Amino acid sequence: MRLDKIKSLLVPPLTQAWAQLQPVQRLKSLPSLRRPTRRQALLAVAAVPAAFLLYVLVLIPFTPGISDIRKARFERPAQVLSSDGKELAVFKWANREWVKLSEISPAVVDALISTEDHRFYQHHGLDWRRTASAALHTFSGDRQGGSTITQQLARNLYPDEIGRAPTMTRKLKEAITAFKIEALYTKEQILETYLNTVPFLYNAYGIEMAARTYFDKSARSLDVLQSATLIGMLKGNSYYNPVLNPERALDRRNTVLAQMVKRGRLDAARFEQLKKRPLRIDFERQTEPPGPAPHFAQQLRKWLIGWADRNGYDIYADGLVVHTTIDARLQALATQAVTAQGNRLQSIANAAWAPRAGWAASKDLVQAFVRETPEYRSAVAAGTPADEALKHLLANPAFMQALRQQKTRIQAGFIAIDPRTGQIRAWVGSRDYTQDAFDHVQSARRQPGSTFKPFVYGAAFQQGKTPDDTLVDQPVEIQLAGGEVWRPTDEGRPSGRAMTLRDGLVYSRNTITAQLMQEVGPSRVARLARAMGVRDSKLDTVPSLALGTSPVTLKEMVASYATIANAGEYIAPTMVTRIEDRDGKVLQEFQPARAERALPAATTQTLLDVMRDVIDRGTGASIRSRFGIRADVAGKTGTTQDNADGWFILMHPELVAGAWVGFNDSRVTLRSDYWGQGAHSALPIVGDFYQHSLRGRIIDGRARFAAEEESGVFSALATQVRGWFARLFGGKGPAEAPGARPAPRRPALPPPEADVTPQPPAQAANITDASDATAGMALDHGEVVVAVPEQAPAETTDSTAGTAPAPSALPAPPPAAPATTAPGASSAPG
Repeated sequence: MRLDKIKSLLVPPLTQAWAQLQPVQRLKSLPSLRRPTRRQALLAVAAVPAAFLLYVLVLIPFTPGISDIRKARFERPAQVLSSDGKELAVFKWANREWVKLSEISPAVVDALISTEDHRFYQHHGLDWRRTASAALHTFSGDRQGGSTITQQLARNLYPDEIGRAPTMTRKLKEAITAFKIEALYTKEQILETYLNTVPFLYNAYGIEMAARTYFDKSARSLDVLQSATLIGMLKGNSYYNPVLNPERALDRRNTVLAQMVKRGRLDAARFEQLKKRPLRIDFERQTEPPGPAPHFAQQLRKWLIGWADRNGYDIYADGLVVHTTIDARLQALATQAVTAQGNRLQSIANAAWAPRAGWAASKDLVQAFVRETPEYRSAVAAGTPADEALKHLLANPAFMQALRQQKTRIQAGFIAIDPRTGQIRAWVGSRDYTQDAFDHVQSARRQPGSTFKPFVYGAAFQQGKTPDDTLVDQPVEIQLAGGEVWRPTDEGRPSGRAMTLRDGLVYSRNTITAQLMQEVGPSRVARLARAMGVRDSKLDTVPSLALGTSPVTLKEMVASYATIANAGEYIAPTMVTRIEDRDGKVLQEFQPARAERALPAATTQTLLDVMRDVIDRGTGASIRSRFGIRADVAGKTGTTQDNADGWFILMHPELVAGAWVGFNDSRVTLRSDYWGQGAHSALPIVGDFYQHSLRGRIIDGRARFAAEEESGVFSALATQVRGWFARLFGGKGPAEAPGARPAPRRPALPPPEADVTPQPPAQAANITDASDATAGMALDHGEVVVAVPEQAPAETTDSTAGTAPAPSALPAPPPAAPATTAPGASSAPG
């Protein structure tokens, strides 16, 4: 009855209202105003969660797969081994040492669960109550996080796949991955993985490295206060950094302790005692051990990442085993030689650049150093007048001492290559990787000086010239583009006599080499250098290229000399022999690169024979006299302007090795005309290395370079005619036939001339790849005369060889003790 009464009261007014709306009734849109049916209402209500569920299903393929999760749990970094099975490096993606959950202090786990996820053992990856609470607070303007430990682990393990943007999509992907992790792992495994992967700043990943970094102890030994401090950092590593922000870190630590009390994991009375104690941080950065061949390992890492990407592997997780060409014994000898000679030269540099010696005498240079520092630029950018900023820094003893030590630190590079295979056997990129990680073998480009001259003589011999051909040792003037004249000189004055090409290279005469370059042509020399191994650095095709003014790398030069030792065939240097998986299955083997003919074998034998004399009686004679090496070896020294770069490369049938010595900034030199030369700076490194390698029988002292067979009457007759002609016209006599000799020739001859390369005006700059090398080198030996501009000289000119008798004496040897000279002084013999 009540329902009928309600109808009688409501129907008449509604009918009247409907009648008034009859004109509008005709509109097609009005049927939609009907009351929805129950089915329609249910469908509308179900559409929202259905769409949400569909979106979740669509996201699943874009989350990490189960196999990836397993790999993350059991990742194994690539292991790098030497050719004799010694470990050289382990490629970890982070500085981390995995420890089991049983090896972590229980206080860490209590602090973590109390603070980050107190219902950790009740949920299955997602805490619905905490998520809902966080959502309500966020909607009300008080943004809060609601991630569980498992969700945080998912975000830490897969930042690229999940992302870190504060969006619904990211939270859903994070939750899906968390469910997968919970399905795969036990709670203990999740805690162990989380604590071993979470970052703690200063390249410390995981609780073990964090404990060592901040408290100098293991994770097992952390007490409650230390555990609370580290767990407190998880809310914001930088904001709660106990090193830089100790007050914030202390407050956060006490908050963690309070949460432990709230969750029943710490006694309240104990908390009142602990919260008053200081942090007591014992901070020390944890660095990975560099290993026996750190520069080689860094170059290898770059190559291996590319190989792994192309072949679908992860160098940080798949347990690859990389077998390299490095010989651990030779690597140890090379490191020892570089360290010993570097320390000797550093004592000389310290004396030469003492505060009241060379440092004080180089006022303009020191001020230039100061202006290049970040401290100076920051002061000027902040509004300090330039003169005032300079004066302030010059008066700062600590700053100036650090600057002087940085600029005057001797550096060196060394590499050894097997010429028969191109395999790199030893690689030392600097004196100490921890102090200077810059690689002076492959990354630094420096002027090679006289070590470049064999390319000139090789090109000349390839054109038909012989070691017994002569040129007059006389002043040389070479017209350059732009109207300048380059006058290359040597330490001693020209003798005015004829000198054979053999002696021109043996005694490293710049005047002879410059004349020979004019006959051969810079383009031809540059092409030969590229064919022999200088393939990455740009070579300027100018006359001064003959004296090594185009910067190159040590690796390129040693690879080029390896071409000479390999009978003129270039083989690209290689680092790896094979790669295996974690189970020992060979994934790929690497054979030596294909040999490329760069120089005819006969020409190579001639060049090699002349370079033997460099060691027997020339600028590299101390290899015999000082280090007692009697093996069949050949080589060349090199020194650049002002002794900025010292070079020496030695060839043995089984091993070619070279060293460079200098400073990162080429404006700094040893200030000694004796110690600055390659024969006294770089040669001892190579000599020490070969001496111990031969003594240890790592390389065969009886090995001989392969001889190019000369057979037939005509070849023998040609040799006799050349010898007769040379004797008749005052030459040095017949040259020994190319090929291996039973023992090195060591005739009693005067000491060698200087081996210093003067710079032409077009090559005044000597810039390296080092970060702080910013200037060129002064012109001391090469006199420059401004003339009327003319066209550049032709590549090949008429020979200026003379027939005067060869010089009977050479300049006196260098002094027994180093002579220190002021900057800009002429280089001394050696």
